[in-house]
Amino acid sequence: RNKIQEESMYYESLKLSGKLPIIGVNTFLGKDGSPTILPKEVIRATEEEKERQIQTRLSLQKTQAAKTPEMLSRLQRKAVENKNTFDELMETTKYCTLGQITNALYEVGGQYRRNM
Repeated sequence: RNKIQEESMYYESLKLSGKLPIIGVNTFLGKDGSPTILPKEVIRATEEEKERQIQTRLSLQKTQAAKTPEMLSRLQRKAVENKNTFDELMETTKYCTLGQITNALYEVGGQYRRNM
């Protein structure tokens, strides 16, 4: 874990010093600086939108219940075999929720915890 933090700090120092040019971050910026647009206000979902999203998730889980275990197993197998999981992940999202996918990957790969 310490190695990850050291590498991250080294990367950030290179980026900030300009020794590691990244287009749009520290090179080729517009005359106004960063292209980031900050919203004027925070937009919150209405209760109706929240409920509709919950119903969509429940519907997905219900209609794809038979296919879910197979898809999660395929994704886990790719992760364990250290193969490219991107294609499998794109296919899995058609049948499984983000929570199901996250839990399946935690089962085989663990969860990162930062040193405090």
